Amino acid sequence: MNLETKWLEDFVTLAATRSFSQAAEKRFVTQPAFSRRIRSLENSLGLTLVDRSCTPIELTESGKLFLVTARSLVEQLGEVVRHLHHLEGQQGEVLQIAAAHSLTLGFFPPWIAALRRDGLPLNTRLVATNVGEAVHSLREGACDLILAYYDPDAALQMDPQIFPSLHLGTTAMLPVCATGEDGAPLFDLDSGQAIPLLAYSAGAFLGRSVNLLLRQRVLRSTTVYETAMADSLKSMALQGMGVAWVPRLSVTAELARGELAICGGEHWQIPLEIRLYRCALVRKAAVRLLWRKLETGEVGG
Repeated sequence: MNLETKWLEDFVTLAATRSFSQAAEKRFVTQPAFSRRIRSLENSLGLTLVDRSCTPIELTESGKLFLVTARSLVEQLGEVVRHLHHLEGQQGEVLQIAAAHSLTLGFFPPWIAALRRDGLPLNTRLVATNVGEAVHSLREGACDLILAYYDPDAALQMDPQIFPSLHLGTTAMLPVCATGEDGAPLFDLDSGQAIPLLAYSAGAFLGRSVNLLLRQRVLRSTTVYETAMADSLKSMALQGMGVAWVPRLSVTAELARGELAICGGEHWQIPLEIRLYRCALVRKAAVRLLWRKLETGEVGG
């Protein structure tokens, strides 16, 4: 039997809401993805846990019995993790940081190195994840900080009084594609020709930004590949498959080597703001120290 902890948490949330859509929203995933995870849990157990013929949904008898165990496992695991974090903190606090995948390589290493050079010797543990999982981790106390791009529409779906944020820097989403033998980009967004588009999956934050731009501007395009990962889009662009919008931080080396090129004017670029988020209810000393020094400009300037 191979069970994932998130499936148990999904099931507990579904039992509480009795709605796939509401549970998916609370778990920060799309409803189809949430449904697949519940189905994976049932397949792994070899049991039907949910009666989907009812509205609102009902748990089967097996589901009701399993709910007791699922709740207990989720609560016990949370208690153990919090206890271990406490013990680890007594030996020297370690900051658990959840970061967007594209920030883990291009932004985090130089940023944390600069903080250490400025006299702030932080011990950190970095977890690359999507925004929804990061928000859930911060809400549940599973991480101390979130490093993410600012979404002015969703604002990470968090109360800024409870989850304050700090501006760390800016970058941009660039439309890039592979280059030909002459070093010129294979595609040109301003040519008026149809463009093979390497797109983000529905719901991805970076994808929402690209879709908004494409609604504002006229571009003839056909989606030839779709994924939630910016690095995967970059890889497909390197293969000459089409045009991808990727954070500048992710393609700096490829642009410098001439493997990729920006294939449109500045009006095709999308500004991005990088922010750091914390929970104001958590009183971890290392978090308070870092926040104070970033606010006053003592470090990270």
